[in-house]
Amino acid sequence: MKHFFTIVALLFLSQGFSQVDDAALVKQTIETFFDGFHKQDSAIIKSVAREDMTLRSISADKEGNQMLSPATDLSSFMKSIVSIPKSATFDEKILDYQVAVDGAMALAWTPYEFYFNGQFSHCGVNNFTLFKNNGNWEVIAIVDTRGREG
Repeated sequence: MKHFFTIVALLFLSQGFSQVDDAALVKQTIETFFDGFHKQDSAIIKSVAREDMTLRSISADKEGNQMLSPATDLSSFMKSIVSIPKSATFDEKILDYQVAVDGAMALAWTPYEFYFNGQFSHCGVNNFTLFKNNGNWEVIAIVDTRGREG
């Protein structure tokens, strides 16, 4: 009976460590995504994003009404990133990572500040949805909020 409890305890502990490892891998996947983003390197982005990935933004219009942008596909997103002039600088600073994992699905909540040519542009939160495909985490969707403060 003593061995039974030891085995059960080890199973619970290993499950907990697996979650921690997956959370770290999700964070690493997002960091790789932003590495490609900042380098304007579509190959790096493609290495962690599914081809059918979508991006959407939530922001307010001049009257304060909340709007949801149409979905952008990965190809269009990458074209917009690589078309930014090399003379321009942009930096999305991730302020925190909150990661939740359930089997082959993960969600990451990442507050951020965005700077263009050294000037604050906007801030908000990215909500990444990831899928674990054959042991590799892939970004399948990103929804972000955009505001000037908060």
